[in-house]
Amino acid sequence: MIEKNRDNAKMAETDQWESQLIVGRNPVIEALKADKLIDVIYVNSAATGSITLICKMAKEKNILVKRVNEVKLNNMAKGASHQGVIAVGACAEYVEPQRLLEIASERGEDPFIIICDEIEDPHNLGAIIRTAEAAGAHGLIIPKRRSATLNHTVFKSSAGAASWLPVARVANLAATVDMLKKNGVWIFGTDGSGESYDRVKIDGPVGLVIGSEGFGMSRLMKEKCDFLLSLPMAGKITSLNASVAAGIFMYEIVRQRNK
Repeated sequence: MIEKNRDNAKMAETDQWESQLIVGRNPVIEALKADKLIDVIYVNSAATGSITLICKMAKEKNILVKRVNEVKLNNMAKGASHQGVIAVGACAEYVEPQRLLEIASERGEDPFIIICDEIEDPHNLGAIIRTAEAAGAHGLIIPKRRSATLNHTVFKSSAGAASWLPVARVANLAATVDMLKKNGVWIFGTDGSGESYDRVKIDGPVGLVIGSEGFGMSRLMKEKCDFLLSLPMAGKITSLNASVAAGIFMYEIVRQRNK
C-alpha cells in the first residue's frame, strides 16, 4: 500500500510538472504575448531564427533564459517536438465559469461557450481550443475528472490559442451547466439522435456541448441539453473526430450570428 501511494504521488508530481511546460516556438511566443506566468525559458544554445525573438521578448519581461543543449530539451519534452525551446511556468491557469459570462458581457456579446464532456485526448482538446478561439468563443469548460488538462501537448496542439482562450475546470459539469442555464444560456448538445445542425436556429446565448471521443455525451449531460444537434453522414463512416465535428458546429454558430 505504501509503495502504491508513493507511485501515485510520483505520477501526480510528474503530471503537475508536465502541466507547467509550454513546448515549441509558436506556443511559447503566444504565451509571452499573452503575459502568461513564466518562470524560466530553456533554449537550445545552437538554435536561431525565432529563438532570437523569444529571447528578446523574455528579456523585456525580465524572464530568465537558460541556454542548454539538445539532450536537456529532449529529456524535458519526453518525445514532444520542442523546436529548441521550452518554457516552464504556470501553464494551467484556469478561471471560474462565471468569468466566461463576464467576458461576454464586457464585449457586449451573447455568451458563446464551449463545454467539453470528457474529451480525454489532449490533441483533440488543443484542436478544439484553437477553433474556439478563432471562432470568437468566450471560453471553454472542462471537467476535473476524465478530461485532458492544459498541459504542454494541449498548448502545442492549440498552436498557442490556449494562451488566449479562458478555460474553466470544474468539479461538477452538470451543476455548471445548470448555472449557465440560470443565466439565460441555451445548451446545445451534439448527438447523432439530434436534428441536423443546419435546420436549427442557434443564436442568442449559446453553450455548445462536445461529447467524448468514444462515447459522445454522457446520459446526464444529454438530459441537460435544451437542443440536440447532429451532422448529416452520407458515407459509410458514422462519426467524425471530436475536434473536427466541434469545428463544424462552432462555425455554424458563427455563420448564423453573422447573418
